[in-house]
Amino acid sequence: MIWEITEEERFNRVLGPFRVRKESETTARCRIWPQPIHSNLSDVVHGGVVMSFIDISLFAGSRMLGILHAGRSVTLDMTCQFMVPAVLEKSLDAEVEILRETGRLVFLRGLVVQDAVKIAAFSATIRKASPPK
Repeated sequence: MIWEITEEERFNRVLGPFRVRKESETTARCRIWPQPIHSNLSDVVHGGVVMSFIDISLFAGSRMLGILHAGRSVTLDMTCQFMVPAVLEKSLDAEVEILRETGRLVFLRGLVVQDAVKIAAFSATIRKASPPK
């Protein structure tokens, strides 16, 4: 699925083209292609870009898996452990796994990978949006 925000002023557009696909009943894979605009002064992918990619992937993956249907859900917490820098101009994937869903919360974890290299590990909790009144 293509996950693209058409409104130019939205932050989500900063990552560029974004793809997501369902891999199992509990996992989804999201992909971006880091460009020089995503780099830091060391000419690798900026850590803030990786964390933004993770955050957006939590929602894109959850939607792909049928968990979230509203855009007003929020991240309650997210932890990230960086292992190695990601290089530019090579696809970067976030493997998102839903661990548990309750009435209001979704617990997730995953890895950011580039080819076979593990870039970062993460875990997070999303609070689902309240139903419309």
